[in-house]
Amino acid sequence: MAVSAALRRLCPSPRLRLAAAAARVSFGCASAAAVVVELGRVEDTNRRIAELAAEGRVWDARRLFDGTPDRNVVAWTAMVSAYARRGMLLEARALFDRPDARRNVVTWTALLSGYAHDRRVEEAEALFERMPERNVVSWNTMLEAYAAVGRVGDACGLFDRMPVRDAGSWNILLAALVRSGRVDEAHELFQRMPGRDVMAYTTMVAGIARYGNVDDARGLFDVMPNRNVVSWNAMISGYISNRRIDEALDLFIKMPRRDIASWNIMINGFIQNKDLKRAHEFFDKMPERNVVTWTTMMNGYLQGMQSELALRLFNGMLTEGIRPNKVTFLGALDACSNLAALCEGQQVHQMICKTAFQFDTFVESALMNVYSKCGEIGLARKLFDLSTEKDLISWNGIIAAYAHRGVGIEAIRLYVKMQENGYKPNDVTYVVLLSACSRSGLVDEGLKIFESMVKDRSVKVRDEHYTSLIDLCSRAGRLDDAKRLIHYLKIKPASGSVLSALLGGCSAHGNVSISNLAARRLLEAEPDNAGTYTLLSNIYASAGKWKEAAQIRSEMNNRGLKKQPGCSWIEVANKVHVFVSRDKSHAESDLISSLVQDIHHMMRLAGTVPTNNMLVDDEMAI
Repeated sequence: MAVSAALRRLCPSPRLRLAAAAARVSFGCASAAAVVVELGRVEDTNRRIAELAAEGRVWDARRLFDGTPDRNVVAWTAMVSAYARRGMLLEARALFDRPDARRNVVTWTALLSGYAHDRRVEEAEALFERMPERNVVSWNTMLEAYAAVGRVGDACGLFDRMPVRDAGSWNILLAALVRSGRVDEAHELFQRMPGRDVMAYTTMVAGIARYGNVDDARGLFDVMPNRNVVSWNAMISGYISNRRIDEALDLFIKMPRRDIASWNIMINGFIQNKDLKRAHEFFDKMPERNVVTWTTMMNGYLQGMQSELALRLFNGMLTEGIRPNKVTFLGALDACSNLAALCEGQQVHQMICKTAFQFDTFVESALMNVYSKCGEIGLARKLFDLSTEKDLISWNGIIAAYAHRGVGIEAIRLYVKMQENGYKPNDVTYVVLLSACSRSGLVDEGLKIFESMVKDRSVKVRDEHYTSLIDLCSRAGRLDDAKRLIHYLKIKPASGSVLSALLGGCSAHGNVSISNLAARRLLEAEPDNAGTYTLLSNIYASAGKWKEAAQIRSEMNNRGLKKQPGCSWIEVANKVHVFVSRDKSHAESDLISSLVQDIHHMMRLAGTVPTNNMLVDDEMAI
């Protein structure tokens, strides 16, 4: 009995056993629920990593990634892709190559795309060949990598190897062939395409219009089953590139829908046709403008030698809240340089300092040009010295600055220093160096520089070099040497700039015989150049040959030619004062004229200007 009782105490009752079983089941369910919750948290974390990476918050994504123990392939792919998109290929590759990395075809393709966009084709090739699995996106990415660097032959070879192609494959290769000018091959590929979409048609229209016959392009455009605004823009651009502005305008009017690019194309077309009036009319009519619109119009005015209007447009763009790009800033600096507008140039410089463009070599060179043109050669040199990444453009810019100021010795010193720093001079370097020597009277040094340029087979001698050389000799009064050089170097008579340089030297040194020959040859090349007639007339008048001077003036009048009046300006107390030849509209005109006459009298007394037979041309300002 006792034993039985003890056994019963040791063995739980059926109710107790049932309760214990229930407890065990309850405990098991709780454990399972915890596991499900934990799995959900892991999934949420991986999903959050992918979201942060997609938003561009790479550092936040990486911090969460490093703190997550159970990272899935989605998280790994998201991080590799985010790094690759931002061009951080070292980080992307380091993560991709980790032993614990989880990769699939999307991960491989993400890194491949990074190499392709960065034009690192050799690395893209190596990665592509290692891929354990490829899909059509992988093949297309490699295809784009070849196309981006112009390796069209390799792109064609890869295209032929593709096991499966989609519309993107055909369009990538089609665009690559068109960009390289292989329009016939592009047309053959276009004919083979199983399903030609609007992108394919548009690519072919643009290619035929640019490299073939614009009428053939129009024929293809007319049979397109579907067109979008890009198709219309491509056809309009084709007409404009072929200088058929009226047909471009007719098509523009017929467009069912236009975007900003449509208007920009037309404005650019009018500018190419030197029709600034119609370009500005279209500019004013635009329902919406972007930075390209404003920049295109600004450059139009700069090409038309209307820098003041270009600068006014730049200010208008800022008022509209449009952020300038690099090309806009370069245009604004060009306008300031042309106008010698120091105050405006400094304001533009301040704006540039708030952007990444402040370190761009083209922008730095343009700023140096502004300061040198405004007489601030010290600021130009300081800008050059502070530049952290100098290149050939920077060196040419500062040499040009000293050339413009006529400081030839320093320009030559910089030329030597540039070569010591490992930079090889190009054609632009020699143009500005010869100009510096010319303005400084360094004839022998200039001749040596020209000789070294001729010996440098990598530099092609251009008209600008010959012009600077002849100007160098002519300014120094070595007109016979200049004449011999023209004959010896076999410079074409049609090279108007060279003859103008010789004629300018003749005018300065009163050489009538050579000037007569140079002027006659120049008039054969440029019969409607009013400046040549005026200069030759002044040379005759300075030599006392009034009859010959009158004949030249008469010939000029018979041709209906009139030289543009001389114009000068000066900025005083943030106000620009403009003076045009024979214009008396300035409020202080009488006082200024009196002062100029006093200075002129003092110059004559000092022997600076000839006292006899001095020609006072009707182009003198004031």
